[in-house]
Amino acid sequence: MSIKKIAVFAFLVSIFSSCGFKDKGDLVGVTTKRRWFSEKPTGMALIPSGSFTMGKQDEDIKEGGSISPRTVSLSAFYMDETEITNSEYKEFVFWVRDSIVRTKLAMQQEIARFMTDLPEGEKPSGGIHEYAFKDIDTANATPYEKYMYENYYSLGEGIDSIKPLDWNVDIIWNNKEFPDLDYVEVMDTLYISHEDALDGVRTFDTKYLNYTYLKYDSEESIRNGGNRKDFLKSETLNIYPDTTVWIKDFNYAYNDPMHQDYFYHESYANYPVVGVNWNQANAFCSWRTKKKNDYLRTKENAHRVPDFRLPTEVEWEYAARGGLEFATYPWGTGGTTSDRGCFLANFKPVRGNYAVDGALYTVEAKSYNPNDFGLYNMAGNVAEWTSTAYNSSSYQMASTLNPNIEDRKNKKKIIRGGSWKDVAYFLEVSSRDYEYADTARSYIGFRTVQNFIGTLNK
Repeated sequence: MSIKKIAVFAFLVSIFSSCGFKDKGDLVGVTTKRRWFSEKPTGMALIPSGSFTMGKQDEDIKEGGSISPRTVSLSAFYMDETEITNSEYKEFVFWVRDSIVRTKLAMQQEIARFMTDLPEGEKPSGGIHEYAFKDIDTANATPYEKYMYENYYSLGEGIDSIKPLDWNVDIIWNNKEFPDLDYVEVMDTLYISHEDALDGVRTFDTKYLNYTYLKYDSEESIRNGGNRKDFLKSETLNIYPDTTVWIKDFNYAYNDPMHQDYFYHESYANYPVVGVNWNQANAFCSWRTKKKNDYLRTKENAHRVPDFRLPTEVEWEYAARGGLEFATYPWGTGGTTSDRGCFLANFKPVRGNYAVDGALYTVEAKSYNPNDFGLYNMAGNVAEWTSTAYNSSSYQMASTLNPNIEDRKNKKKIIRGGSWKDVAYFLEVSSRDYEYADTARSYIGFRTVQNFIGTLNK
């Protein structure tokens, strides 16, 4: 290395040393080894921050002019490109089902273990014993892991008990391959009875598909203060979609094939899930957050992600407009057909001719053209739950910055976008409607959002 290069190198080192590499008593802030980079979740689109005029810009037939438009501003967020599909929701259902089965098998193994006559310290193996709760590796465990195992692990109750399940062993579903009587006994309790079976086919009893999760009421905590535990609410609910909505929503109609096959049959895998009420949609959001963060915990120096959640009503309208100010529909102003006469959404056009737009019921979640934010079916197909409680005066009551009315006592929740059985009015990006939180319909689905952390570079 030449003398000139050595001099330059020494000069650079001296500069870097004076810029925070050594603490000289100056205020330099808290340093961190990790940097946050917002990663776009799979299947989501980034909705940039901005302002828009929400509400009807012309006559409001349904609300009678009670809602006047106003300008609001929103932070950036991610939103699902499509409605949550049967396939995606089924992943949630299967996870809950498998958690229940594994917990039952592990509890049965605890009983069977005490019945075995083995020398002290020797563990039984084979059959039901392959499904034991996961033991800690005491030889390689950290002091923290040992402490938690000795002081907190227990059988617990319900799904995902504090004593960990072993997910490495596959569940056997073929009854001809059940390994022993203990295994048979557990599975027998989880399937419908012989009396309820059709043609002798016993299926998993959906009444056991209960998901338990914690909700933290941060707004109530901030306003009233108190112990954190007082605002942690445990929620347990059955998360299986109500497939009977295809019958109950329509009197004197033959919709039995949709009732029997829509959620079950693989041909509908990429269609939007329906029959899910507002509470179940929120449970799905909780599970999706857990699923991602459980994965990130296995990675070194990984940050947890912001929660997945239902969009606010204003976020939904802003996203549906796709950046088009004063647009009537997600594709702009004008009608519901293209210049070639093709319908731009799945709804009930032409005085109730359901089939003229190409679909009698729903269509695949990724159908028609997306709007300018890359979102599909923000008009028609299925209406979508939002997190916002219905109030005819909410536009005037809410803030102009990230507005939302989240009244937990109000069971009326805003739905947006219109559906396959609605007329064109409900397809307009500013049209509002509501349904009760505990009600499921054959024409209501949902999509999720996630907060974007940081500032977009422009």
